[in-house]
Amino acid sequence: MDIFVLLLSIALVVALLGLLCGVLVFWRVPIIRDKGNSTSSVSIIIPARNEELRLKPLLESIVRQQYVTYEVIVVDDGSTDRTRELARSYGATVISNELLEDGWIGKSAACWAGALAAENKLLLFMDADTVFTHPDSLSNYIASFESMGSRGILSLQPDHYAEKWYEQLAFLFPLIVMVGMNVFTIAGNRLKAGGSFGPCLLCEKAQYQQVGGHAVVRGAVMDDLALGKAFQEHDLPVRCFGGKGIAWLRMYPGGLSDMVQGYSKSMASGSTATLPLVMGLIYIWMAGASITPMMLVASGFSSTGWLGVSIGLYTLYAMELVIASRRVGRFVWWIFPLYPLLLIVFILIFMYSLYLSKRKGSVQWKGRNINV
Repeated sequence: MDIFVLLLSIALVVALLGLLCGVLVFWRVPIIRDKGNSTSSVSIIIPARNEELRLKPLLESIVRQQYVTYEVIVVDDGSTDRTRELARSYGATVISNELLEDGWIGKSAACWAGALAAENKLLLFMDADTVFTHPDSLSNYIASFESMGSRGILSLQPDHYAEKWYEQLAFLFPLIVMVGMNVFTIAGNRLKAGGSFGPCLLCEKAQYQQVGGHAVVRGAVMDDLALGKAFQEHDLPVRCFGGKGIAWLRMYPGGLSDMVQGYSKSMASGSTATLPLVMGLIYIWMAGASITPMMLVASGFSSTGWLGVSIGLYTLYAMELVIASRRVGRFVWWIFPLYPLLLIVFILIFMYSLYLSKRKGSVQWKGRNINV
């Protein structure tokens, strides 16, 4: 066997292992089914900093919610736009975030301020860019939490709606975020969740206060992961579900720069929550996905029939991503035949995130320097 065929054979093994790892780490994403109506009341807490454009769809979706009693608290985190006025126009209670000293990070401080002002039994922390999908979404969300004993956290990763080209090319980020939570693998709940999702996080106020709430994670860049771990340390369960049918989001409609800054802020820090086993499977999948296009190019110079094998592998990786995308959100079909470009975008931003966290130590986000 000549060296060329040997290298192609090794590449074939890596590619096949990568495909298998992709199946194992993204085995199943549970979603909330119709659980009927809930009788509990909930305080919806929305931290907001210059969210005038993104906040309106969420508030409009909240006022359409049926079968549930709620209050809406928008915590203004130093906005310079019309965030406060917009929130009041939809009947929300608006309070100011005053806790920006002694190691507090803006979002954690805003969530804590909202929780202190909340009057209801349940707390639902929502990012300003989320939107409820149906008029009964909130009721189903709460009823599902109650069916689980109303203990711990029930967090959702909303469906990710991508519209602009750069959002499409960032597809791997929401995918890896979900995979990195550990619980969507073939092992399911036998693995411990890496924390909770931040966009939709539901818990009981009494239990939130018991673990110390956002005050105990005041300096965490990924407050959602840290809060989930705080609940787990008090033997309270953390459940992570897909948000299909309950909520959707557009994370970075503000432009490419916002997207790069946002993912750079979170990716390197968030990766520490992923179990080594799951991280190893992700690395093998990425290795296989990276080597397959190189194998396709190399096999074009071979006369031993490797070209057909390489085309088949490339197609399988694209199909695997198509299937995964349906569990993550809405993406256009044409990005998946271009999946090597998705890998390049992911690797470049992840490396930049590592640089910021390990060398520079901070990132600019919404006009603030945040230590990462």
